[in-house]
Amino acid sequence: MSNGEGVTATLSEAVETAKGKVAEVSDAVASSASATVEKVRKAAKSAEKKVKTEVAKAKKAVKKTVAVAKKKLATASKEARKEVEALKKKVAGKRTATAKKTARKAAKTTAAKKTAAKKATAKKAAVKKAAPRKAASRPAARSAAKKATKATKSTVTKKAASKKTATKAVKKVAKKASR
Repeated sequence: MSNGEGVTATLSEAVETAKGKVAEVSDAVASSASATVEKVRKAAKSAEKKVKTEVAKAKKAVKKTVAVAKKKLATASKEARKEVEALKKKVAGKRTATAKKTARKAAKTTAAKKTAAKKATAKKAAVKKAAPRKAASRPAARSAAKKATKATKSTVTKKAASKKTATKAVKKVAKKASR
């Protein structure tokens, strides 16, 4: 039996050694794993800090860019308003000048038509006076008188129509100028 006891002792010794080795290896694996976990945590924290700082920088840059853009838009808006006002004043000045010009033209045309009408009536009177003197050319005198009366009638109707159009033009220009 002494042989059996030696074998069991050797086996139990070998098992104890293997058990010790397994414990050492498991401790080494656990410690290296925990060290790796710690390294990963540290790396994650540093990455998070970097991301936060980059985001803060980006926010500042965006705010600055937006502020600059707002200022530029405000100045452009002010300049555009000034330009619109200047153009409005310019157009209003042109409208009043145009209104004055059309009123003058209308007055000139009515005055010219009045003088033409006076001349036509004077011619008619001259023709009527000259007609009785010439006994031989009575039909010619009558036709001339008829022509003169027709001319007078047409100038009178034209005169009335031109007065209406002149009045309308003056009113139209006055409306535009008042706007």
